Amino acid sequence: MRLSLVIALVACVALLPACKRKEEPKPVATATTIHKSAPSAPAPIPAAASKTIPQPEAGRFNVAFVYVGPVGDGGWTWAHDQGRRFLEEKGAAHTAFVESVSEGAEAEQVIRSLARKGFDLVIGTSFGYMDAMEAAAREFPKTRFVHVSGFKSTGENYGSLFGAMESMKYLSGMLAGARAKADGQTKLGYIAPFPIPEVVRLANAVMLGAQRTCPECTLEIRWINSWFDPSREREAAESLFKSGAWVVVTGADTPGPVTAAKDAGRWAVGYDSSNACSFAPERCLTTSYWVWGPVYLKLVEQMKAGTWKATHEYLEVDSGIVGLYGFMEGQSPPPGVPAEVVPQVKEVLGRMRSGAFTRFDVFAGPLEDNEGRQLLKAGEKPEHADLEGLPGCKVCMSWLAKGVVGQLPARK
Repeated sequence: MRLSLVIALVACVALLPACKRKEEPKPVATATTIHKSAPSAPAPIPAAASKTIPQPEAGRFNVAFVYVGPVGDGGWTWAHDQGRRFLEEKGAAHTAFVESVSEGAEAEQVIRSLARKGFDLVIGTSFGYMDAMEAAAREFPKTRFVHVSGFKSTGENYGSLFGAMESMKYLSGMLAGARAKADGQTKLGYIAPFPIPEVVRLANAVMLGAQRTCPECTLEIRWINSWFDPSREREAAESLFKSGAWVVVTGADTPGPVTAAKDAGRWAVGYDSSNACSFAPERCLTTSYWVWGPVYLKLVEQMKAGTWKATHEYLEVDSGIVGLYGFMEGQSPPPGVPAEVVPQVKEVLGRMRSGAFTRFDVFAGPLEDNEGRQLLKAGEKPEHADLEGLPGCKVCMSWLAKGVVGQLPARK
């Protein structure tokens, strides 16, 4: 589900040594003042002028990936690059990538250049690439385009793809709430990139899950207005801990908040990659993560067979696209997880993986927002358009769940 990217970084957190940034970090908006195996050393972000467009390989099915962050971010982009490597390992395609591509004009330039080079498939992995990919699809009808986290499609050569991460966030909320309750605490925190439906529904899912294990818990949000900014992600986590949050759940791209939890003697929940907890395992409760390899392999196989359809595909938990660290096959819950909540999480996860509990069940009624308005009655469930905030939605994702502190900032 990525809008703007800081081009160079300050030396920030132990996670990102030797990195520099040109601008001072922007203030972190608080919820009360809002205005609407990973590499140990993440790679630096290349300057826009240094972008090199790779070449396809003759006689192969060629797939190009466009990343919003560096492949060594330890989160969102790293997870996608694992998917790209999976394609290579399976011999399904020749792959290439361009990393740290800013949303907007740069993204459009890179995407068009890849199509012009002759790649069979271009995969864009940031929300803000959506319109640029749509424009390129019209210009290059023989090239296939798949946009991850968007919702547009043409029915011809441009499709979109995402998965039910809100279900994993719901389980993460259950774990966060259980940890807080076990420690006699009631304050949770969430780091949110942008006030768009994708981000809002994930934050709401955390709160709804937490209500299940800690009805008295509240959730305070920090809006950082960036998908990838290690220094601001850590600053947001530190701000939440200082305001009293006992567990911080991150919705941004790096494991920085996990290391911040270690330093603060508090708890964190990671995001995006399966090994986000490895940066501070003693203070990480879990991480909700993406499994892109098999999904990308299926796409390529369908395209080779001529059966792919350019639609908007939103995969449920039973597809295998998402996971919850510590609760999948061969994994054990991290040591910080209260023993009494483990059976509850495993039971709900099992129902999700069997298809019996979907993302629509996460938001099933009775559902109330944090202003006391009833959104859904008992037995009612939202529709896809509601969760995505699409035209025609009735319970559009422009609200915050009961228990969340503050209001949504205005979208810029």
